[in-house]
This record gives sequence, structure tokens and C-alpha cells, in this order.
Amino acid sequence: MAETNRQLRVLVWHVHGSWTSAFVRGRHHYLLPTLPEGGPWGLGRAGRPWPDRAREVPAEQLGDLDVDVVVLQRPEEIDVAERWLGRRPGRDVPAVYVEHNTPRGHAATSRHPLAEQTAIPVAHVTHFNDLMWDCGRCPTTVIPHGIVDPGARYTGELPHVVAMINEPVRRWRITGTDLLPSFAEIAPVDVYGIGVDRLAGELPPAAHPVRGIADLDQRTLHDEVARRRVYVHTARWTSLGLSLLEAMHLGMPVVAVAATEAGAAVPAEAGVLSTDVTELTSAVRRFVHEPDLAAVTGKAAREYALTHFGLDAFLRHWDVLLSEVVR
Repeated sequence: MAETNRQLRVLVWHVHGSWTSAFVRGRHHYLLPTLPEGGPWGLGRAGRPWPDRAREVPAEQLGDLDVDVVVLQRPEEIDVAERWLGRRPGRDVPAVYVEHNTPRGHAATSRHPLAEQTAIPVAHVTHFNDLMWDCGRCPTTVIPHGIVDPGARYTGELPHVVAMINEPVRRWRITGTDLLPSFAEIAPVDVYGIGVDRLAGELPPAAHPVRGIADLDQRTLHDEVARRRVYVHTARWTSLGLSLLEAMHLGMPVVAVAATEAGAAVPAEAGVLSTDVTELTSAVRRFVHEPDLAAVTGKAAREYALTHFGLDAFLRHWDVLLSEVVR
């Protein structure tokens, strides 16, 4: 039991901002590597307002620290961690691999990079990921997302459609960027995220504009998103967009493509899911023109999100898994 209650020193990279924001709010000590040039291997906290337990550590100092467990998120991190720690994850130091993504290519037959070993378990963020990845002999578990509650901020005062999509031009059909003009036939569509400035020049004209709005700090982003009438989740192939769960926490009605894990995340009272674009656009039209319906639906979305994607359950599940791996 003492092992379960012990605070661990956890090495973890800042790869996915929203997921890490939730993860580092646990009770352990979280070591985030930094490099002078920053970049994907040395981002540290990147200025995020995280608890003091999440501290930046220069990469060259990691070898002097007694790390209890490594939380991996990219296959390359196994070699990088061995180089920096002088110990190999899964052999010399306990490790867990978090799989954030759906498999690419031939999804149902995609072999996971860790499938041939048993020393490092894979923690999928959705049951859909666990279903689709071929993890071979590797032990797996599922720890659903948890969200730091931004609060009920929905006003819906602007009769606009809103989406949060990173790199919508590069990822195009994966993120469902090509669907945005269909919603722009009904109302203006505001898209927040990284790389949205190129949207206007890539999409065909519609009755209303599709505007890419510069990436904002999280609090400002949530305030602005919550002023829009309805949230759309257009992704065809994503594990489960955290932005969808954030919108539900804000108290927004959602209209989502019924792909991957979305069907399990959005109940009927919280919005509309469909693979029929006509049905999706009809739902958007209804919410845009019926603000009272939008508000009631958004309230149900928030209640569901708090119950099923709250922070406490997420951290509790991670506590159990980390303790098992270390033990």
C-alpha cells in the first residue's frame, strides 16, 4: 500500500498541451525536459500555468535525478530517454506509453510500434484506439481523457458556428476541413487553432465567410468560443478531439461527425452526431436559429462531460496505472 501512496518522479514530455495540462495536476512530481532551442524535445512547460509539481529540468541534468517512471508518447522517446537518463525505459526504469492517435494507413491491421514487447504497457486514450491498434503481445489499458474544467462560459450571443482545428489546411480531410463550407451556407464559421490563417484562400466561397482566427491563450480562447452559438466537430479520423470535450465543458451544443470515439462522447441530449452531412447541416441550422434549444442542449453537454470526462477520474486511473508499473 505504501507504494501506491508514494509520490513518484515522472518524466514526461510536453507533447499534447491539453492532455498534459490534465496529467500534471496529479499528486506526483512531473519532470518536463528543456533544451536551449526548445522544440519538440525540449519544450518544458512552454509558459503554461501549471502547478509547481510540474517543473522544467534541463535535459543534461536528467541523468542525475532518480526518475521513478517514464511516460512515453512517441516511439523515439525510448531512445531519447535512454540517452538522457542512462537507463532504458522498460528495462532499467519503469515506463508507460500513451497512445494519443488512431492508426494511420490500413487502420484495422496497423501494428503498434510497441507490439513486439511486453515490458512497456500501452495506455490508449479511447476504447476506439484500443480496438483498432494491433498491439500484439503488449499489455494495454484505456484511460479516457480528463479535462481541466474551464467553467460554464457559454453565452451563444453570436449566431456563428465555431470549430477548433489545428493545421486545418495540411490535415484537410482528416480534420474534415472540406466540410466547413457546408456549414458556412447557414452562418459564419469561425475556426480557432494553429495554422488557420491559410483557410480563407483554400476553401470555395459560401454564403457566409469561414474565418481563421489566430491561436489564442487558453482562457481567451474559451471565452471567445463560448460566445458562438454552436460547436462543430468535423474530424473524420481522430482519436477524440479534446477540443470537443472542452466545448462540452463550456456548455456548448455540439454537432459532430459520427466517427471514431465521438459516438461514445456525445449523447443524444448533448447535440447531434451523424455521418450524413445533410443531417449535420440541418442540426446546425436548428441551433443557430433556436438559441433556447442551443442553451438547453449545451447545458446537457456540460453535465455529461463533467460526469464522464472530469479530472478526478482521469487522475485516479493514472495513479493506479503508474503505481502498478512501478511496483
